[in-house]
Amino acid sequence: MAGVYSYRSAAETLEWILAIKNFIKPYSFFWEAHVVNFFKDRLWEAVDKEWMDCLRNEAVENLLLIPSGVVQDHWPASLKEFITTLRSLALPREQADLEKVLPDLDIKYLDKVITQGMNRKKLHEVEVLGAIVSSIAKTVRVNSVLDVGAGQGHLAQVLSFQYQLSVIAIDACSHHGSITSARAERIKKHYAARLHKSRSEDRGINVPKTITCHVLSTGTLKDLSSTLSGSDDAEKSNSQISFEVFSHGLSDENVTSPSDANASSFILAGLHACGDLSVTMLRTFLECKEVKAVISIGCCYNLLSEDKVQVGDEFGFPMSKGVRSSGLLLGKSARDLACQSAERWGGLGKDAGLQNFELHAFRAAFQMVLVQYYPEILVTSPAVGRQGKALRRQQNRRALDSGLHVEGTLDYPLPISQRNCKKNVTWMTKNAETEVTLSEKQKGLEPDHTNLMIQNASLEPLAEKTTYAEKYMLFEKFSQSALGRLGLDGCKEIDLAGLWKKSESFAELIGPYWSLRAALGPVLETILLLDRLLFLQEQGNSLEVLMLPIFNPTLSPRNVAFISWKI
Repeated sequence: MAGVYSYRSAAETLEWILAIKNFIKPYSFFWEAHVVNFFKDRLWEAVDKEWMDCLRNEAVENLLLIPSGVVQDHWPASLKEFITTLRSLALPREQADLEKVLPDLDIKYLDKVITQGMNRKKLHEVEVLGAIVSSIAKTVRVNSVLDVGAGQGHLAQVLSFQYQLSVIAIDACSHHGSITSARAERIKKHYAARLHKSRSEDRGINVPKTITCHVLSTGTLKDLSSTLSGSDDAEKSNSQISFEVFSHGLSDENVTSPSDANASSFILAGLHACGDLSVTMLRTFLECKEVKAVISIGCCYNLLSEDKVQVGDEFGFPMSKGVRSSGLLLGKSARDLACQSAERWGGLGKDAGLQNFELHAFRAAFQMVLVQYYPEILVTSPAVGRQGKALRRQQNRRALDSGLHVEGTLDYPLPISQRNCKKNVTWMTKNAETEVTLSEKQKGLEPDHTNLMIQNASLEPLAEKTTYAEKYMLFEKFSQSALGRLGLDGCKEIDLAGLWKKSESFAELIGPYWSLRAALGPVLETILLLDRLLFLQEQGNSLEVLMLPIFNPTLSPRNVAFISWKI
């Protein structure tokens, strides 16, 4: 079945991983490097000269499609083979036909009082994932869910109010817990008023509970599950874990909570549980008898722990015995690269693509500033934040304020329950804000991510029309801002003009280099995902395991879910 990988054996999964490992090994200069060192280490010199000579004159639109596996007929055969092979080894990311995979799936149109404040990406995610969690809950006959890494509780509220599940939202940030509780209280009042007005039959309203807890290990999550389930180990667990439950102050007799249900079993659910948290969920699912199923979508691979594996050690990567025995390790640069989104870059557009390549050039040239004037700073791997993007936003706003208005069309996919609605939205950017047509406002559809819209717009000054002097001025502003970010402003007299002159002559190579390097991102992410699949497969026939892309990848690039339950 396309897009579903539950029917592969553990041996086939490991074979796939090793095929990727063997193919990318000669190209380690790409995935072990970092683009900030482009000028410092003359990274382009490691790439096949024929490739770079071909791509340095290639249209930006074609460069941006390289990570998606798109090649041009006039390219060298070896270059085309490199890109197409990478694409063939990568996990397909097109959204699966979920109704075929989960026949009992019932994706509901979400109540507007629940979705208030959600952007289109979040709405799409919780609509799909909420239905999947509900479907699995019916399969395993469990009504309680632990929403791990719950953030502001959007998924928890959908599961509670829309699907009538008992939910506990766990997050390390107490502020998130407060927001979740406040939103849940407002939604609860709306539902209570609706029941009263319709004189409906008296029934309970499930309201999610919130817990502030740092889930730092499998043991923490296991202890929390045991405590909340009221198991025999509860007394022991209470002595090992402390957490804060935010009280809703609910006295309405129609309101129930997970603690009232005294449930002995749970489902673990996590929407983009960060770094090691996503793999901790999988381990907890196996080790904790109270957890009957898990639905996990990970993200932030750069935050995964990774090290040489000793017996008994637990790292975010590798998880599986097969990958451990192969000796495969990736490193932080490779895990950073695995976070790239081929779908997002492919749809970026010419002007935004040029601007982003230019920003990479500014950051790489600024690295030369640090090398020459502040070498001691490089030891700490300094992060200058989003100085370049902030600079571009300021530049775009000045252009807009001067009377430049840009019209375009957004064609972002709508949530499944709204696919019959008209999708085109006519918009105009003004002072970095977005105006939506009345018909879209009436549908309750808000635009997603103004910054993405601005990036897709044809904004002046275009990177290809910018003169050398204008580019240098932008680099100078970028450097001043970055130095300020690092607390180094005004410390030394720096020859920015000289450094930029040395770097700028090679700046046209940064687009081709970045695009070729980014083509490795999907296969590196595939390794991380297949390692988790193999980990579950290695448990034998005691589990049902699904790995499938459940979201539209353009809206939500980290779209692969692990769905597993105990037989």
